Amino acid sequence: MDLHRIGIVGAGTMGQGIAEELAGKGYDVLLADKTPAILEESKQGIELILDRKMEKWAITEAEKRVALGRITLSTQLMDLGDVEFVIETITEELDAKKELFRTLDQICQKGVIFASNTSTLSITEMGAVTYRSDRTIGLHFLNPVSKGVVEIIRGLKTSELTFKTAREFVESIGKTGVEVFESPGFITTRLIMPLLNESMYALMEGVASAEGIDTAMRLGYELSRGPLEMADRMGLDSVLVAMERLFRDFGDLKFRPCPLLRKLVRANHLGVKTGQGFFKYDEAGNKLPEEKIAQTV
Repeated sequence: MDLHRIGIVGAGTMGQGIAEELAGKGYDVLLADKTPAILEESKQGIELILDRKMEKWAITEAEKRVALGRITLSTQLMDLGDVEFVIETITEELDAKKELFRTLDQICQKGVIFASNTSTLSITEMGAVTYRSDRTIGLHFLNPVSKGVVEIIRGLKTSELTFKTAREFVESIGKTGVEVFESPGFITTRLIMPLLNESMYALMEGVASAEGIDTAMRLGYELSRGPLEMADRMGLDSVLVAMERLFRDFGDLKFRPCPLLRKLVRANHLGVKTGQGFFKYDEAGNKLPEEKIAQTV
């Protein structure tokens, strides 16, 4: 399948990142969300991603303008009627995703594939509410989207042609696609959450400071970031939702969310998105050193 125009529904952090990546690889993107205010904020977020790439000499000013010119913003789902592939990145709630797919099923052309960026939910259940369960698949881009891997999740009825098309699409944007058969949390979420959770327990029990835990794991296991900062960047509210879902689906105590995680979420200390989680961050999402934190308190 020769794809040119991609629809993305959900203009949050993941929607912005995916839209920027696709536009940078030559795809025309229609990015849809509920209100002009959300889309304006999304536009600013995409420009910030591109500006950071310019600062690193990864792209030029001209390439930034070309990428932005390939992204169209819309508050109308009906505008998705002429796209060739749809990726949803809305809230991680099964009922909301099913309702969206049910609506899009009436709008999009018959051969269009529906992909969900879910990290935990059932692709089979999403596809079951449409007339295209064979053309429903999961494409789990990690956060940030610039990471080089995408999980390609097969639902029970996902066809071989749909999987092949999705894999070729992922490869066309320079990512490595990993085939995954439907299971709660897939690979990446299922394996990383117990590490994040145990790190939180170690902090809560006073085994070491947050900085000490992250430094030990980062240097000891060659991680780009420590587990607590990783959780902050995922969003502690998102981590909690994923942990609760895995705990419910598997019934295994290793997935039971740490009380400290619940405490931080209740306090709205969600990580980078609110400027404070296990660490503090500036407006650009850069982690503040301890001496800088002391000056701002």
